[in-house]
Amino acid sequence: MKSNLQRHLWSIVLAGGEGERLRPYVERALGHRKPKQYCAFTGKRSMFQHTLDRADRIAPARRRVTVIARSHRAEALSQLLGRESGEIILQPENRDTAAGVLLPLAHVLVRDPAATVIVYPSDHFIYPSDRFTAIAESAASAAELMPGRLVLIAAAPDHNESDYGWLRIGPRHGVFGGHALFAVEGFAEKPGPEEAQRLLRSGALWNTFIFAARAETLWKLCRMAVPDVVEMFEPYRAMIGTPLEESARFILYERMPVRNFSSAVLARFPKIFSVLMMQGVLWSDWGREERISETLRQIGKQLHLPVEIETAESNPRTLSAAV
Repeated sequence: MKSNLQRHLWSIVLAGGEGERLRPYVERALGHRKPKQYCAFTGKRSMFQHTLDRADRIAPARRRVTVIARSHRAEALSQLLGRESGEIILQPENRDTAAGVLLPLAHVLVRDPAATVIVYPSDHFIYPSDRFTAIAESAASAAELMPGRLVLIAAAPDHNESDYGWLRIGPRHGVFGGHALFAVEGFAEKPGPEEAQRLLRSGALWNTFIFAARAETLWKLCRMAVPDVVEMFEPYRAMIGTPLEESARFILYERMPVRNFSSAVLARFPKIFSVLMMQGVLWSDWGREERISETLRQIGKQLHLPVEIETAESNPRTLSAAV
């Protein structure tokens, strides 16, 4: 990456979800409720911890902003033991992904108006990390060099999947770090089985919801797509870093509209997005038990719940980058 990008690259980690689709399985396995991102389905690290490790391979932890649900504070902080925590934001309530992206983005813009951000959901399986790192770095470089565009990382589908978002891709319009960059022709969010089959046959890709963008570009796009949400965040930006920040955030969320980033933002402006396709990387959104089992089968691992989450207290060694 170029030195200017290295100085201004930030990570946003989205960890505020409740994991409702996988909740019955987790409750059966653990005997209590626990959001899936804080579970270790194999090995000693949770999905949340794996996400932090991936993010910190690309940008320093001091430039990482992580959003967690207020109700998950104790769990999340326990899994941050022994790590540089970056900036942690407690989200008062879940108002879907538009607010989930805009809240940390507001904090990044206050800290660094020239920032480029990479946004990571914290409940996805990605393997191997080194290949993913190279792709994410290429996405960040592309976003830095094309300041008016957002760069989405997509996965090549291997089956008909109705739970995912799909991307209809257009012509290739560049190469970054050896990875081809394609135009986006349109989005299909959680299509029915027949439409998903047509998308699969047409060469469409899965939207991983991992993307890179200039922070100011992303803010402006959201202002066009969800102006009611952005208008509420504008005065909050002035409170960030002051003694009024936390109370202002709670007041803000009492009135925050529920807007989905994929349907309200991505689907409305496909022409300003570009796509980098992951090659040689296994990706899965672990929203179903069978999806977890199948992914682990592919890499020769077994599903193990419950397991002890590795922290600095349980293991003082530096955490390994291996699965």
